[in-house]
Amino acid sequence: MRITNYRIELDDEDRRTVLVKECAKNYPGINTFNTPSSTYKMFCDVFHADRLAEEHVWILCLDTKLHLIGVFELSHGTSNCSLIGAREIFTRICLCGAAAFIIVHNHPSGDPEASVQDIKRTEELEKASKIMGITLCDHIIIGDGCYTSLKEIGRLS
Repeated sequence: MRITNYRIELDDEDRRTVLVKECAKNYPGINTFNTPSSTYKMFCDVFHADRLAEEHVWILCLDTKLHLIGVFELSHGTSNCSLIGAREIFTRICLCGAAAFIIVHNHPSGDPEASVQDIKRTEELEKASKIMGITLCDHIIIGDGCYTSLKEIGRLS
């Protein structure tokens, strides 16, 4: 599988948002992201999410068969927080034509337990995704050698 990282920029002439391919990496083994464990494994292998000293937030954009279209780093925060907004998430999802997405972030403390803010933000994003007609498959929090899937713990429908 080829993992492609994207970013968005403003077009100089039109001041429109455009999608820019940043880099791509080959990653063997996973073709679909239909289990939290496959997502966790890929993020540890490729992005070293279980060893980062600061909180990062990514989205995986998926097609209708849950094949990866692209990965975006949404935010790079401090040792205990990172900001994400629905507008920024859905801009990226719509630009690459995704039918579904997964939110992934790490907890540098090593404890993957979902905070009150994590749960609140996930509920807000799930409401927005239903309005947009784009499936929020999961929100995965990566800790030190472990993860929490908000879908598995019943925080996503």
